[in-house]
Amino acid sequence: MNIDFKEQIPEEFSTASRVWIYQCSRLFFLSEALQIEEILEEFVTNWKSHGADVKGYANLFFGQFIVLMADESIAGVSGCSTDSSVHVIKAIEKQFTVSLFERQTLAFIVKEKVQLLPLPQLNYAIENKFVDADTLYFNNTVTTKKELLENWLIPVKESWLAKRFDFSVTTIS
Repeated sequence: MNIDFKEQIPEEFSTASRVWIYQCSRLFFLSEALQIEEILEEFVTNWKSHGADVKGYANLFFGQFIVLMADESIAGVSGCSTDSSVHVIKAIEKQFTVSLFERQTLAFIVKEKVQLLPLPQLNYAIENKFVDADTLYFNNTVTTKKELLENWLIPVKESWLAKRFDFSVTTIS
């Protein structure tokens, strides 16, 4: 599995650009992914904030993560423009019968694939060594381009999850 997503992030966007990550409840089929890319392209092409064009970017990564980015160095993103981005994500949810707002499901790379794990099952996964301190974790809490590039796909031991469990005891605190 090629995990080098960074080359697809636009260099010309400010490192302070705002980022939103939506993790899908399943892998999109290729035909769906192609449709979603068109929907996202149309959205960012027409994304506005108080009538001003938003310098936006959107992409589907790993067939399962929609990443939206707005470079606010040109036009700030307000409540209405953020609402419009949520609206397009909800439309994708409805059209493809998926969940993109589930925050209690974690994503890891296990055996060269994106694997989803409900948070309550994390203890079991640790105890059975499906997930360990070095397992790559998708940290969907990043909020800027800089954080996306540096902290989106990181080992569990470098994530907020590391504070929730002790690998020597292998239980969540």
